[in-house]
Amino acid sequence: MADSDGSMGRPPLGMKPTTIRLSADTIRRIEALVGNRRLALFIREAVTNELQRREHSEPIKRENIG
Repeated sequence: MADSDGSMGRPPLGMKPTTIRLSADTIRRIEALVGNRRLALFIREAVTNELQRREHSEPIKRENIG
């Protein structure tokens, strides 16, 4: 029998940690909605939803930068 309940240790396969910078106000607003221990899950879901939205919408004309 394992000594832990599986909630600690190695992150799920297929996940890569990254750092993002959000304003203190944005973090406060997210935490007010979902709780401070669900911030990362909220961000992952928001990114996934936005990717799906953009991938299934009309192509966006992008201006050439540079």
